[in-house]
Amino acid sequence: MPSYTPPLRDMQFVMHELLHVVDELQTLPAHADLDVETINAVLEEGGKFASEVLFPLNMSGDEEGCHLDPVSHKVTTPKGFKEAYAQYVAGGWPALSSDPAYGGQGLPLVVNQFFYEMLNSANQAWTMYPGLTHGAYASLATHGTDTQKAIYLEKMVSGQWTGTMCLTEPHCGTDLGLMRTRAEAQPDGSYRITGNKIFISAGEHDMAENIVHLVLARLSDAPPGIKGVSLFIVPKFLVNADGSLGERNGIYCGGLEHKMGIKGSATCQMVLDGAVGTLVGAPNKGMNGMFVMMNAARLGVGNQSLGLTEVAYQNALAYAKDRIQMRSLSGTKAKDKAADPIIVHPDVRKMLLTAKAYAEGGRALQAFGTMLLQKEHSHPDEQVRKDAGEMLALLTPIVKAFITDNGWIATSGCLQVFGGHGFIKEWGMEQYVRDARINMIYEGTNTIQSLDLLGRKILGNNGATLRKFGKLVMDLAQAEASNEAMKPFITPVAELGQQMTQFTMDIAMKGMQNPDEVGAAAVDYLRVAGHWVFGYFWARMAQVALREIAAGNTDPFYQAKLQTARFYFAKLFPETTSLMQTARQGSSVLMDTEAALA
Repeated sequence: MPSYTPPLRDMQFVMHELLHVVDELQTLPAHADLDVETINAVLEEGGKFASEVLFPLNMSGDEEGCHLDPVSHKVTTPKGFKEAYAQYVAGGWPALSSDPAYGGQGLPLVVNQFFYEMLNSANQAWTMYPGLTHGAYASLATHGTDTQKAIYLEKMVSGQWTGTMCLTEPHCGTDLGLMRTRAEAQPDGSYRITGNKIFISAGEHDMAENIVHLVLARLSDAPPGIKGVSLFIVPKFLVNADGSLGERNGIYCGGLEHKMGIKGSATCQMVLDGAVGTLVGAPNKGMNGMFVMMNAARLGVGNQSLGLTEVAYQNALAYAKDRIQMRSLSGTKAKDKAADPIIVHPDVRKMLLTAKAYAEGGRALQAFGTMLLQKEHSHPDEQVRKDAGEMLALLTPIVKAFITDNGWIATSGCLQVFGGHGFIKEWGMEQYVRDARINMIYEGTNTIQSLDLLGRKILGNNGATLRKFGKLVMDLAQAEASNEAMKPFITPVAELGQQMTQFTMDIAMKGMQNPDEVGAAAVDYLRVAGHWVFGYFWARMAQVALREIAAGNTDPFYQAKLQTARFYFAKLFPETTSLMQTARQGSSVLMDTEAALA
């Protein structure tokens, strides 16, 4: 059976030693009184909830799955899920980082993000039920009317009601301009919405008394394509004027998807049969509100794979220390045993260190991105808000795609550490691999993220934001130019930064002649950019570790951080060389292939 220990020490390192989040947050009026002790105490309790309440339900939830009653259209979640959600609500966890105006606790977003990393490690399928509510809350808080906010937000913040987003239809996934769900205006100002949605996570369940669906649909006079999409609130139960629940609305689950992973999460086919909805924002401007939720979800999906990478690593490490198999190539290490523990073998260590490097690099990037999101929404300086939003827009596709690609690599490698036992259900590793696979697909496939990064976020503004990130790299390199101990960490990142300019220009020039060149290079390009960003944070983490060691700190944590940094730059970062080569090979070997694909 697997186990899980919340990585509180590394979270504290990222927050307090690497990013100094309390100092940053105290400049914001809402967090002027924040202190380190409060953050640490909250996350310690959150870790207990994750490891003691959710983690024991992970394997059983996967085995049992969800069940749909075809007559009542009710979905029953796995045994223990509903009770765990009640504990989650009773503990005040849904309100952690929400606005106090709606009953929230007003803690920083970074605290909520680390809490959710632990929830994802413990039980990703369960975490999707409350997780989607945060995005729906953010969308309504930004684009909802005062009346809509008064009706919905307090109960979503408390956890009494949950939320979803209903985008995808059977004939269209990412291309939302093709959607057919229609909305007909009613005399009372509401709308009747009819259509079908698929792949709706937490679309129906038994954990909360109401579900607030955010639905994309087309008005009867809407222009074609994405410019004709509107956003609507469609609750499972209609809400009376006094806030009580009214009659059942015409939105229901018509079927459950039978999936490879996250089986404890209800992925629903939703039918809208004249369901009553209210418009969010302006007509035909629905993507404005939905993108608030989608961008939050993309950061959240990266966090899902981060959580899986961490828990898979912990279990593979424990197994590698215990499992004996063959002798070390360099001589017997465990003379009292019939064979050596497999952790002595170089390739086993490579798989373990790969997962560790991707988990710790991803944790630093997630925290940095979440701090940008906090500044974008609540910093008193308009220019700081603008700069933070611009940098976050650049990093969001990297968070989503690079961390989830790495999660697939890491969970697969950790399964491999177990050998044949990894393929057997009772050890829990095959579930992490199956669960991790969806994260590369939903909320915009990783190819879509790559096209977004290269086509819109970089070429779309002639590399201006990329150069701003490059300045962070160069500032670090210049600050440590005379520090010999930092050269193994600084030199690769600085050199790649110099190469990124020409690399980007090469793809841009080809793309001007043939847009397929951008499509052919985008996935490789994002992975290069992802390593550049990870390399920057690994260099900064090495900087902190070296500083502590030089000051006489004997905590082995810092030696471990340095050793992991050395591994990352020696064994993982060099992938960028081959990726730049393949990205430059162009589109012809992909597109001029009629015979090969006949």
